[in-house]
Parts: sequence; C-alpha cells; structure tokens
Amino acid sequence: MRKNGDEMVKLRPTMEIRGVRVWQGLLDRPAQDAIVEDIRKVVAKAPLFSPMTPYGRPMTVQMTSAGRFGWVSDRSGYRYSETHPKGTPWPVIPDSILSVWDDVSDSDRAPECCLVNLYREAAKMGLHQDRDETNFSYPVVSISLGDEGLFRIGNLTRGGKTESIWLKSGDVVAMGGDARLVYHGVDKTREGSSTLLEGGGRINLTLRVVT
Repeated sequence: MRKNGDEMVKLRPTMEIRGVRVWQGLLDRPAQDAIVEDIRKVVAKAPLFSPMTPYGRPMTVQMTSAGRFGWVSDRSGYRYSETHPKGTPWPVIPDSILSVWDDVSDSDRAPECCLVNLYREAAKMGLHQDRDETNFSYPVVSISLGDEGLFRIGNLTRGGKTESIWLKSGDVVAMGGDARLVYHGVDKTREGSSTLLEGGGRINLTLRVVT
C-alpha cells in the first residue's frame, strides 16, 4: 500500500507468473540508491560471507542478513541464526527496505529477516524452495538491485516445465499464497546491464517472516 494524498492505494503487480507477482520498475533510481546506501551500512556491521553447503561446496553467491534472524549454511545444514558467523547480532532491517514490504506484502506482520545475496561474475542460485520458515502463510518478498538476473520459476515439486523472466534493477517480486513454495532460482546475471552498484554485480534482497 502507498499513500496517494489522504488515500492508501494498493499497488497492483505488472505481471503474474504461476502465482508469483512481479512489480516491474517499482523502485526508481533514487529509491534504489537509498537502499544500496543502507545495505552498505548493514555490510559494515555484518560482513558478506560465502556459505558452505551441507555437501561441502561453497555457494557462488556471497551473503549476509539484517533483522532478528539471518540465514546461514554450513555442514550442519541450512537454518536461521540470531547471530552472524562471527558471533554478533544482525543489524536491524533498514526502513527503506521495510517500506517495500509494506507496499506489496499484504501482511500484518513485519519481516524478521532480510537476506542479502550478492551475485558477481558466474554466481547463480539453483532451483530451490524457501521452506526454513515455520509459517508459510506469509509471503517472501524479493527486491532486485543492479545487474539484471534471469529468474526461473518452477513448480511446487521438482521437475516439469519452468518459466523465466529477466528481473531488472528496481523490480520487486512476491511469492505468496499458492505460489509460496514454488521452486525458483537465478540462472545467470547480465553483466554490465546496470550502473547502480560500484564494482558491478547484482544484489537480491529477500524479506521473510521466520517464526
């Protein structure tokens, strides 16, 4: 919801793919710049790291988190933790990011985790479900910043046909309702397609209610 004068207006998605709602160009360049500046402050307190999968291979993306919980992975498995791998609490989620959740989530709860994924060079994210949360009635909201990413949307089970869309800087996605547990991933990024991030690359933020 956004305020238009004295009235609250619901923001309609520009497209829907398999129940996944997409708001193309929701964030203009000043809004993107403001979020990137806030992410820099998050990273200063909770540095980016390369998680190890339970299978003993490092992920190609770098990540960190903000909020009560952060998402971590190592040989013990995938899980949420209240502390960064260095042992410190995660920074709070910036208001510039929370406002996007308020605009599109239709949720009566605030997110408890903002996962920050940095894609550079050949980094990608295989098809997966977001199911480490305890309640799937709340959506996952995703914000794309920087280089375009080829986002693939699958099914509620592995296999079958998929559909893909190039997400541009400023696009926002919400996976909720029947689409909350669809398999999804990022196959590749289009290097140099954005000037937003110093040094290039793509940042994806995902907001989740954990408990």
